[in-house]
Parts: sequence; C-alpha cells; structure tokens
Amino acid sequence: MTNNKKLTKESIKELINILTLEQKVKLCSGKNLWYLEDFEELGIPGIMVADGPHGLRKQVTEVETLGIADSVPSTCFPTAATLACSWDRELVFEVGNAIGEMCRQEKVSVLLGPGINIKRSPLCGRNFEYYSEDPYLTGEMATAFIKGVQNQGIGTSLKHFAVNNQEYHRMVFDSIIDERTLREIYLTGFEMAVKNAQPWTMMTGYNRINGIFCSDNHRLLTKILREEWGFNGVVMSDWGGTNDRVAGIKAGMDLEMPSSGGAFDDMVKESLENGTLSIDDLNKSIERLLNLVKKSQAQLDGTYLCDMNAHHRLARKAAAESAVLLKNEGNLLPLKKDIHVAIVGDMAKNLRYQGHGSSLINPDRLETAMDEISRFIDREAVTTYAQGYLSGTDKTDTGLLKEAVTTATNADVAIVFVGLPPIFESEGYDREHMAMPANHIELIEEIAAVNDNVVVVLSNGSPIELPWIDKVKSVLETYLGGQASGGAVTDVLFGVVNPSGKLAETFPMNGHDTATYRYFPGESRQVQYREGLYVGYRYFDTVGKEVRFPFGHGLSYTTFEYSNFSLSKAEITDAESVIATVTVTNTGNVAGYEIVQCYVHDLESSVYRPEQELKNFAKVYIQPGESREITMVLDRRSFAFYDVNTADWQVETGEFEIRLGSSSRDIKLRRRLTVTSNFSFTGSPSPDEYRLPLKEHFTISDDAFTELVGQPVPPVDPVYPFHINSTMGEIKDTFFGRIIYKRARKAAFKVWKGEMDDTTKKIIEIGLLGSPLRSLVLLTGGKFSFSEVQGLITILNGRFFKGLGMVLGLIRNK
Repeated sequence: MTNNKKLTKESIKELINILTLEQKVKLCSGKNLWYLEDFEELGIPGIMVADGPHGLRKQVTEVETLGIADSVPSTCFPTAATLACSWDRELVFEVGNAIGEMCRQEKVSVLLGPGINIKRSPLCGRNFEYYSEDPYLTGEMATAFIKGVQNQGIGTSLKHFAVNNQEYHRMVFDSIIDERTLREIYLTGFEMAVKNAQPWTMMTGYNRINGIFCSDNHRLLTKILREEWGFNGVVMSDWGGTNDRVAGIKAGMDLEMPSSGGAFDDMVKESLENGTLSIDDLNKSIERLLNLVKKSQAQLDGTYLCDMNAHHRLARKAAAESAVLLKNEGNLLPLKKDIHVAIVGDMAKNLRYQGHGSSLINPDRLETAMDEISRFIDREAVTTYAQGYLSGTDKTDTGLLKEAVTTATNADVAIVFVGLPPIFESEGYDREHMAMPANHIELIEEIAAVNDNVVVVLSNGSPIELPWIDKVKSVLETYLGGQASGGAVTDVLFGVVNPSGKLAETFPMNGHDTATYRYFPGESRQVQYREGLYVGYRYFDTVGKEVRFPFGHGLSYTTFEYSNFSLSKAEITDAESVIATVTVTNTGNVAGYEIVQCYVHDLESSVYRPEQELKNFAKVYIQPGESREITMVLDRRSFAFYDVNTADWQVETGEFEIRLGSSSRDIKLRRRLTVTSNFSFTGSPSPDEYRLPLKEHFTISDDAFTELVGQPVPPVDPVYPFHINSTMGEIKDTFFGRIIYKRARKAAFKVWKGEMDDTTKKIIEIGLLGSPLRSLVLLTGGKFSFSEVQGLITILNGRFFKGLGMVLGLIRNK
C-alpha cells in the first residue's frame, strides 16, 4: 500500500495482516497528546482529536496547558448546562453542526464531547459541562449534538462512560451502585445516544464501578455497549485514565490517550506471548481504529473555511433561547429602551461565559452585557455603571458597594449581574456548598433596599441558593452562555427575544435538601449511590419537598393554555406505542415558544418508582391567539423499569397516568392509560426504605442499601500499604512521599507556560492530591516506568533498600 491510497474495508483487512506486532501495539496508544499514531508508509495518517464540547479547543503547541492562550480562536457556544435549557433538538443540532464546521477548518477529526454525566448533585464542579439531572432529556440533547457534529464528517467522543458524577478523587473513586439505578439513571442517556446517533468514539470514565475501573470493564464496554446497544466505534481512555492496558484491550478499550511513552507496550507483548491476551482481541481494536481513520479521511484533504460571523449569530441565538426567566413580578420585564438603567456588577463587564478546565475555549470575540445594553437603549436614556464587588472573592469592598447603591438609587431599573466566579466551580474539584459569594448577596440586598425595580441576571454553571429572591422583582438565569452572552441577555431583557428556556435541573432551597447530600462525594475511594433512583426531581416530586424552582420551570412574556388532551388508545399492550395529543394556545400578546413536558406516573408497581418521570417533550412556536396541536409518542420504554431478575426492561400490567405540564410541578392535564403485559414480577420487592413514605431527612441504612445492591458493599480501600493507585494526597505525609509530592507539584506547575490564575492553581493543587501514582507513568510520556514507580512504592512501604535497589538497577540498565 502507498500513502496516497484511501483506506477501504478491503485494505483494512489487508493492513491487519501486514502490520507487525510492534506497530499494532503502538497504534493502540496516542502518538502524543492530540494525535493518533501514524504509519504514512502504509497509508495510515495520524488523525487529530481535540477538546470541546461547547466549541473547539485545538491546542496549537504539543505542550498541554490548562489555559487557552495557545489554542486557536473559535466560537464559544453556550455550555451544555445552558444549552439543555433550550429543550430544542434542532437548535442543539445546529450548534453541533457549526462546531463540526470549525473542526473541518482546523483538520480535527474527533471532537472530545459531548459530556453527558448525570447531575447527581448540584455540587459537582463539572456540572456546567453536562446537560441535565434527567436521563431522557440528556439522551435527546446528546443525540442532537452528536448528529450535528457528525453531519460534517467529524467524529464525537461521548463521555465519560460511566457513573462519573464528581470531581473529588475522580481518578480512583469506586461508584457503588445497584443495577436498576445504573441502567435507569446513569446509562440511559448513553444508550439513547449510541442507538440513535452512533458517536464515532466513546471515552471511559476515570473511576471504578462496583470495584472495576471503567477502562478495564468488559461488562460495560463489550457486553453492554457493543453487544446490547450495538456500538461499532472506538473506545478510548480519558487522558491518563488507563488502569491496566492488557485488561483494557480484553475489555474492549481500543485506544490509550495520550501515549504513555510505551509504558504499557511490553506488558501487552508479554501477554500476547504467554496467551493471557488474544491476538484476536488486539486485532479487533486495530480494525476499529483503522475504521475511525477511514471515516476521518474525507475531511483531511482540501481546505474548508467556516463562517465565523454566522457562528457568532448562532451562539447569540442559542444563548437567548436557553436563558430561563425564573421570576418576573409585575411583568417588570421586558424593559423599555427609554428608561434610566443602572447596570451593577463586575460580571456585566467581565463576562462569566464558560466553565474552567479542559473545555476552555479561546473565543474569537466577546460581547459584554455593559456594551450591548449601552448600544441598544435610546440615546436619550441614561445608563450608569458600578462595579459593585471584586470577582474571585466573597469579601465585600465597602467602597464599591457604596458606589453601587448610589448608582442604583435614582435609576428606574437596576440590573444586577452576579453569579459564581470561576474559582467557585471548575473541573478538577467540587463545590463545597450551593451559596453565592457573600459580596454578591450583600450587593443584591443593598440595591433592593433603595430600588423597587431590581432585575438580577445570574451567570453560573449549576444551581445556587437564592435567599434574596423575595426582595427583587425579576431573575434571569443565563448559566454560562458563551461569547455572545452579553448580546443574548440584552435581547431577552428588552424583549427582542421572548424567553423560553426551561430548567434542565431542579433548584433546591439549599444543598442539604437533596437526596444525595449525605452521600456526596463519599469517602476518598468510594462513593455509595444510596439515593438510588431518587435523583433531582425524581426525589423532590416523590416526597413533595419544597424547591426554589422545579425541574422544567421557566417563564415567558406571554401565557399559554393547554386543552383537548387525548391519547390515541385507552388500552395498549407493552409492544405498542401510544400517541398523546394536546392543543396549546398562546393567550397573551407576544409570540413565543412553549415547551410541553410529558411525564409518566405508574399507579402501582412491584418495585419502587419515582412519582413521575419525563418521557417526552415538544417545543412549539405560537403566535398570539394561535392554537397549535402537538403530538408526542410514548413507546414501551416510557412505561418500563429495568428488572434485575430477567436482566431486561419490563412493563407490568396496570394503569399509568400520563401528565402534561410546563414543569414537573405545573401539571396542566392528566389522562390514564392501561398497559397489559405477559411479564410477571418474581423477584424480591424493593427495600422498605425506598418506598413511600420516605423519611423526611433522606437516609438509607446499610442493610437497605446492601439489599438494593444485591451483594455486600465492599469496605473502603485501606490507605496502607501503598500501591500503584495510591494518591499523592495519601503519600505526601510520609517522608519520601513528601519528596515525591513536591517534585510532582513543581513539574505540574512547570507545564503552564503563561500567566496562571487562581482557579488554575486550585485545579492543579487539588487534582494532584487525587492523582494516583500510576499517573507518574501515564502523564509523563515515559519519563517514569512502572518498574521505577513500583520501586518508589516499595520505599514508601518501608522497604527502603529493596526499593532503592529496584530503582538504581533500572537506572543502570537504561
């Protein structure tokens, strides 16, 4: 074969026979941080992958950093947490398609996204990258995004597979979870995206599931992903997330990213020689990798130039349609153009438009709210500004606060921009609480004391406590809206766009109210999912607990009326689908979108089930006075639960209530449906503690959780003796561990090539403490070998001379 040939099905089979064992092993790990290995003489180019998911973060240099200074300028779209609030499949497709265009321009073959981990707790630091607390909404958004990107001939990487719902000790923790919760909550979004969109690649989580690392998990990667769901793409590790390369290949993990400098190569070769690894397993990975390259080749030739201006307009549209109007007392919004507006808050000028960490996009332009509002209002109107607070701290600056109060006192309306600065939430660490910075809260309260017309604009990646909400008239939640946030906020505030966003997650009154409060983030090495199915609204709606804003909530500048709700049939078998039809009328004076949400309630079940679960939704644009008929299909899975005894989805004969509403707490219409099935439940009923009435303060006993899981919960791993997956935080208090930690810390900070902000410092510090010792091998490009690290571990475990001999012997033989 020559390098000017394109890979074909036939040539791939030929290559599998031609490639040497060394080449095959090498092909199964990245060439470097962003490129797959190439063999140009055989016609195998090295394709590039790059971070996303709300834009393209293409690293310019070979050296990875946590910043954006050396990544190519790209359109920064709203983050997943924002975009999910649009509940708009077509819009999400458009955004994915635009990002795919940017990837084509930059010759990036695979975008590392979307991330679809379920928002188990509001405190997860990376929630801004994820869509929802609900698996159905998550699956629909992910499917649309993947189809959009791959419409451009660019692959996606669905991540992080699976049950990776926290940042604390994310590289070593063990998720202890029962099978129903695993299937119904944490795998459903992945299943929907795989079956409906076939992402080119899947990325494994760093964590373990019930004792087995995701990258080594044959049941997860082969039995479920490939054999049950029909996934036909490549499975890759997260960066430095490989635990055991041999076990990984046998499990179905094809690609180790990035290269560990060949650290695993000898292990793989030895396993092939002694028969513990089959050449057939290796060849399966090679075939999948070559197929990935084949699919990528069409976009590697020629040039493509995307329309960045069009992308920016789309980013503004997406941010505006994703903004959620939480409160609008007295219809204060939309504002008029000819009023005196006081703009207060540092975030009005210093936009918080994206999260922090590996997804940081280098935007090609930025719109601030201050500039856009000033540009929009009439020349005769008055616009004044006060900073109000210092970002990055919760301490009040009395001078700034006093200036803000003075500025707001005589204004017709005060617009206060507040939220969560990057230091409060980021990839790499979890939030400690749901509170906003104290100086933001004080600013709102002081402004509200001197001005009756206060609008609060929130910029945050996940829910926050709102103790001040009764003191202000309007609240607009913008989440992290991307580079066009300022323009989008202006469009909504002044009525250019009628807000239609709905919350994709519940806003609790406080962090203590969630079912996960006592179980998040768990011990240093183990997190128990004791809440089971009671995640987000599934818990709050089941127990009737008060929330600040329910799942699906969002106001509009118009009003809607639901009528004529009917089902296509009153009785169906579990092999049939039913069509729900409803008429929605715009009873106000402004055209706008309404999002109709369809929930299913099982009236009686042999196993515990939440009060209701989202099973479909429809978004429709309606003119004033117009009525539109909406239809939604409910299929078998809409009524099914996962039965652990038959290891399959089952529907029990019985009555179900179909509920239509504008949120999980605003149900407008209900109809009952009878479903008949041949299935008869023969297993043990759910533990009593998971059935109604639930305890007011949600706690689950050891016995009940053990019964739910179906086996004894393993004890938390002991810290000592140290091993390859011991963390830097665990060894740093020993004499030699302190030396290793200090040197690793110095090396980690040395990677950074530019100015380092406080958030980046925090990511590095906390991330290093949770890094396992195998990271010394996997993330240093071969500077350390596993044998050398094992020698260090021997020293840490008190056998100094033996460990020193191991290390010195290896150094002499190099």
